[in-house]
Amino acid sequence: MSAARYNLVIDQGSDFAINFTVKEDGSAKDLTGYSARAQMRTSKTATSVTANFTCNIANPSNGTITLSLANSVSTPLVAGTYVYDLEIFTANNASVTRIIQGTVDLTQEVTR
Repeated sequence: MSAARYNLVIDQGSDFAINFTVKEDGSAKDLTGYSARAQMRTSKTATSVTANFTCNIANPSNGTITLSLANSVSTPLVAGTYVYDLEIFTANNASVTRIIQGTVDLTQEVTR
């Protein structure tokens, strides 16, 4: 399974959250035993992480992952275009799957 492409728009200085439902053969994938992680970087080859998203699998049986970024994280970032991806993984990285990837357009905050 190759990663889906989904581009995000995040308003600098605002709280951001989005839910993704992982499906396998048309049904929600059971994410019991999995964790999720996602990072934002300036480019795919950048060595430093611009921001780590908070990833939450609240109900593993329904395959839903909440990806969020707090306003305190986005406020100090420079507005512009970044890249991100979201992975699910099991203990000790025994199984790692990139679920989704794309760009993040961080729009400039005016009210500060």
